[in-house]
Order: sequence, then structure tokens, then C-alpha cells
Amino acid sequence: MIERLSIFAVASLVMVVSACSPRPGAVAGDPFERANRDNHAFNKDLDRKILSPLSKTYADVVPDPVEDSVSNFASNLSLPGKVVNNVLQLDLPSAARNTTRFVLNSTVGVAGLFDPSQKIGFTEKDTDFGETLQGWGVAEGAYLELPVFGPSNLRDGFARFVDMLLLDPAGQILKPPVSKYRTVSNIGAILQKRQIYGAQIDEVLYGSADSYAQARLVYLQSRRFELKDIANDAYIDPYAEFE
Repeated sequence: MIERLSIFAVASLVMVVSACSPRPGAVAGDPFERANRDNHAFNKDLDRKILSPLSKTYADVVPDPVEDSVSNFASNLSLPGKVVNNVLQLDLPSAARNTTRFVLNSTVGVAGLFDPSQKIGFTEKDTDFGETLQGWGVAEGAYLELPVFGPSNLRDGFARFVDMLLLDPAGQILKPPVSKYRTVSNIGAILQKRQIYGAQIDEVLYGSADSYAQARLVYLQSRRFELKDIANDAYIDPYAEFE
């Protein structure tokens, strides 16, 4: 499953970059707007018909503690890849913190179903190869909306498949049935996240006059805030009002 998703990510990125030519009058930073809008319409339809109703069913059927354990399991298995990126960024304190989380949660936390490390102060340092590339001086590039995977940009779209295909030790080591459990837990984590941010997502997708432009703006602002990218103008926390 991971291999298929990785190939799909690469194919999506190549398709958007190679098939699109800049549109006359396109928004600065969005030369692929025509294809992006098509992909946005596809993603919006996917959310409306499948992801949103499925997440509501998941919330109704699965008890909250079980949802949390499923998401914890998925998150724990993503930590080795984050440690690799921490090291590539020369962020050794974060690498040590994420390694400690993985060891504690994999043992005391019963294979990652629970998160005891959070309770004793070892919070996760989330990262990805997109942040690694930014640290190496790679600019974000043009905005992209990928089928299924959603808003991105040239740098982070490329980085996504690198994370999935090359920088995922757990995905390369795990064998069935554990690898299948991981796939299921990843889906569960996505459904839970759709619930948690449901109000914000619905406002962007279904409460906006132009949901594509709004989704693009929210993604760019939040990603730049996440990476402390002061080189760009849109450097604010779009979710501050919800905190």
C-alpha cells in the first residue's frame, strides 16, 4: 500500500508539473492554476462524498479512546522517518527527543497504542523532508494541489514522495500483518483529523465563495508559519483565532 501511494504521489507531481503551462494572467506563484483547480474540484468531491461522511461514521462507531490509540499507533510508526529528517537538518536535540518518544511509546506504550512520553514532557517534533529542503535553501516554488494529497507546492510535493518512498524506515522494515495494521491506522488517523478540524475544513471548502483560492491561502499561510518562512509575505498563523 505504501509503495502504491508513493508511486501515486510521484505520478501526481509529474503530471501537474509536466502537463501544465503557465496560464496568462495567472496568480503570482500559481502558474498551474488551471490544473490545480481541476484537482481541487476532484479533492472537494472526494471529501464531500467519501472522506467527510466516512469520518462522521468512524466517530459514531469507534469509541474516542480507540480512535486515539489508532492515531497514536500511526503517529508512533512515523517517528523514525522524522528522526531521519531531524538528523538531515542537524537538529540533534529533536532527533533525540523523537527517538526517545519512539522507544518509550513502543515499549511502555504497548507498540505505540498509548503515548506515555507525552505525559512526561517528550512532545513530538513534527518535521518532514520539505522542512529539510527548506533548511538547505530550497524555495517553496509554485503552488500545487495534488489529487488525493491536496494542497502543496513544488518543493513539498517532491518532498512528500521522498518521505514516503525513501525516508520511511518503518515502511521499509515492517512486514504483513503489521504493515497492514499500519495502513489501517493511517486511514484512522486521517479520519480522526478530519473530525478534529471539521469546522475549519468545512468553512474553507463549503463556506467560501472560492474554495480553491481560500484553500490555497490557508495552506500557504499555515505552511510558512510552520516553517517560520519569513521570506514570504504571508507569514501568519491562520488558526490562531481557533486556539
